[in-house]
Amino acid sequence: MLCSFLTALTALAADSQQCETLLKELWRNSTWMRAMTELLWCSTAGNVVFLLDGSDGTRSGFPAMRDFVQRIVEKLSVDEGKDRVAVVQYSREPEAQFYLITHSRKDEVRDAIRNLRHKGGRPLNTGAALQFVRDNVFTASSGSRRVEGVPQILIVLSGGRSNDNVDTPASALRDLGVLTFGIGTRNSDARELQKISYEPSYAQSVSEFSDLPSIEQQLVSSVDVVVTRVSPEPPTRSQCSAKTLISVFILWGSAICCVRLLAVIWHRRSFPFPSAFKKLLLTILKTCSEHLAVCNGSKLMIPVFSCEFFAVDRGIPRRDVVFLLDGSDGTSSGFPAMRDFAQRIVEKLNVDEGNDRVAVVQYSREPEAQFYLNTHSRREAVRDAIRTLRHKGGRPLNTGAALQFVRDNVFTASSGSRRVEGVPQILVLLNGGRSNDNVDTPASALKGLGILTIGIGTRNSDTRELQKISHDPNYALSVPEFSDLPNIQQQLVSSMIERGAPKKDVVFLLDGSDGTRSGFPAMRDFVQRIVEKLNVDEGNDRVAVVQYSREPEAQFYLITHSRKDEVRDAIRNLRHKGGRPLNTGAALQFVRDNVFTASSGSRRVEGVPQILIVLSGGRSNDNVDTPASALRDLGVLTFGIGTRNSDARELQKISYEPSYAQSVSEFSDLPSIEQQLNFNLTVCHSDEPLHVCERSQCSAKTLISVFILWGSAICCVRLLAVIWHRRSFPFPSAFKKLLLTILKTWHVHPVGSTFK
Repeated sequence: MLCSFLTALTALAADSQQCETLLKELWRNSTWMRAMTELLWCSTAGNVVFLLDGSDGTRSGFPAMRDFVQRIVEKLSVDEGKDRVAVVQYSREPEAQFYLITHSRKDEVRDAIRNLRHKGGRPLNTGAALQFVRDNVFTASSGSRRVEGVPQILIVLSGGRSNDNVDTPASALRDLGVLTFGIGTRNSDARELQKISYEPSYAQSVSEFSDLPSIEQQLVSSVDVVVTRVSPEPPTRSQCSAKTLISVFILWGSAICCVRLLAVIWHRRSFPFPSAFKKLLLTILKTCSEHLAVCNGSKLMIPVFSCEFFAVDRGIPRRDVVFLLDGSDGTSSGFPAMRDFAQRIVEKLNVDEGNDRVAVVQYSREPEAQFYLNTHSRREAVRDAIRTLRHKGGRPLNTGAALQFVRDNVFTASSGSRRVEGVPQILVLLNGGRSNDNVDTPASALKGLGILTIGIGTRNSDTRELQKISHDPNYALSVPEFSDLPNIQQQLVSSMIERGAPKKDVVFLLDGSDGTRSGFPAMRDFVQRIVEKLNVDEGNDRVAVVQYSREPEAQFYLITHSRKDEVRDAIRNLRHKGGRPLNTGAALQFVRDNVFTASSGSRRVEGVPQILIVLSGGRSNDNVDTPASALRDLGVLTFGIGTRNSDARELQKISYEPSYAQSVSEFSDLPSIEQQLNFNLTVCHSDEPLHVCERSQCSAKTLISVFILWGSAICCVRLLAVIWHRRSFPFPSAFKKLLLTILKTWHVHPVGSTFK
C-alpha cells in the first residue's frame, strides 16, 4: 500500500501545481505521518509489572504512586489484548496485588489499582521483592508471554534504600530479558536505583512521589520504544536468511541516506522546516555520528530512489588530541580531578576505530611527555595510562616552555601527529596558575601551525594569559576549582568539533529608554566585552549597534568599522538616548529593513550567520510578533536578554527560539550570563550559504523530496526495529542503543512540528 502510494505521489511530479496543492494539504494534516508509519509498524504487545514500595516511609506518597500507575495504564492497550498489567507491593515481604493473567480489560485493571491500599511495614527489602517478581510474576503460569517474544517491563517505585542486597536479583531479571525502570525519590539511593535498572540511564528520580507527573511522558516514551531480547541465544549471522541480511543492509543504509539528504535540503534552505523539526533532525544526525562506528565497513553503498548509488561515510571525524596538564606544586590537590576529566573526554573519542589519537604531557618547571600520539592505539590502553598518572610536582610553572615542547616534540609526524594528512590538531591545556615565563611566542607558533588550543584555568589562573594561549579568546574556559571541570565538559567537547573560525554579523539592539538610564553603562560594558571575543580584525566578524526608545537610531552599521579598536572606541563613546515609550517592535523592524542588508554590510547572502542580541529593560509598547517572525524568516538568530522589569514571554517571542531568551535581575548582573552567550555565539556558524526560501517558492520537486525522504526514513528505521524485535538478525549492542535512541527521539517528537 505504501509503495503504491509513493509511486502515485511520484507520478504527480509531472504536474507541479497539482503536486504542490496535494502536499501542502498533507503538511496541514499531521495524521499522514502516523498513517504512513503504522502501515509498516507491527504493533507490539507488552507485559508491564509495577513494583511499589509499600513500606512505612511511603505512606504519605502512596496515593501519588497509585495515581501514577493509573495514568500509565491509561496509555496501554489492555482492551485490545496487546498489553497485560500486574502490580506487586512490598515492604518486609512482597505481595502480589494482581497478576498479568488476572485482568483482561482496562476497566478491571483501573478498578484494581484504584482499590489498592498501602501495605505498611519495615524494613524495605527491595532485593527480595525483585526476586519474587522474577520467580512468581514473570512466569507463563502468571500470564507472562516471554517465550512468545513479548517485551517484559518492570517499573519499580522505591522511596528508600533497600535493607537487603539488590545486585543478584537485579542481575537475574536482566538475564531474563526484563527491562527494569527504577524510579526513586530524594530518600532513595541513586546508585542502587541504577543497579536495579536494566541500564543506568533507565533510572529516574523525583523529589517526592507527588512530582511523578514530571517524568511521566519520559517514562512512557522509554517504555514504548524499548523492545527486549527474549531468547537467550540470538541467531548467528549464518542462521539469518539472505532475505533478512539484504533487508537490514538496504533499510539501514536507506534510513541514513534519507536523513542525510534531508539535512542537505535543510542546510541549503530549499525548504522551510519548522524549528522543532530541525531540532529533531539535529538529534538524529548527532546520534548517528556518535554511534555509526558500529556498522562494519567505512562506507555503505545503497540504492536510493533514483537508482543511483550514494556513498555514505560513517561521518566520524579524526582528531589528534593532546592534553597538557599543570603538574606544579600548586595543583597537587586538584590533579585527581584533572586526571578524571581527561579520562571522561577520552571516553567520548573514537580511539579504538583508529580515528582519534591521544597524548598527555605534564609540566611544572620542565615538561615531560607521559605518552605520545602513537604510543597507544586502543582506548583501554589510553584509559589505563591516564589512570596511572602521578602528580609531577615542582616549581615554578613554565607554561611557555611547555607549549614550545608540545609544538616541537608532540605535534610531529614521528610522535604520531597526522597534521600533514589534514587531521585536526587539538591541544587541551589545564592550568592552575600564572606562568613564570612568556607564553606569547610559543602560543603564536602553535596557532601558526594550525593547532586548536583550548585553555582551561581556575580562579588562580591569569584570564588574559589563557586567552593569549587559546586559539581564540572564545576557547578560553574557566572554573573555580578543578573539581568543577565536569561543568564545562560538554562545552569542551563541542569546541573540539569546531572547524576553523566562523564568520558572524553581530548586531546589538540596546534599550535606550528612560527606564534604562542607570543600567546603560553596564549594557555598554557588556557589549564591549562581547566584542573583545570577536574576530573583527581578521575580517571574520562585523559589528553594528542600534539604540532605541520611541524610535530606533543606528549608532553604527556592520560596514562602518573594520578594526576592533574602532568598534571599541565607538562603543565606549555611546551615550544614553532617552525617551519613551519603548517600541521594541518598531526597533526590530528597523534592524531587519536597514541593518541586515547588503548595503549596510550584511553578508547574509554569502551564508554568514546573522546574529541579533537584544538588551531590553521593559515591556514593549507596540507589538513584537510580526517583526520578530520576519527576522526569524530571514534566518536571523535573535538572543533576547532582559531584566526583572522585562516581559519573559515577550523575550521568548523575540528570540529565535524560547531557549535563546535569558534574564538577569539588573543589567549590572550581565556578566553572569556572558560566558553562556559567548558559547552560543561560538557554535552559531555555517559552512555553506544559507538561502532561506518562502514556502511558496519551494518547488514541487523539493516538497516531494522532503515528503518521501522523511516518511521513508521513519519506515526504514521502524522496520529495522521489527526485524530486531523478532530476533531475525543479530544486531550489535551498540547498534541497538543507536536504534533505541532514534526511535525514542521520533516518539518524543512524533511529527516534530506540523507542516503548515
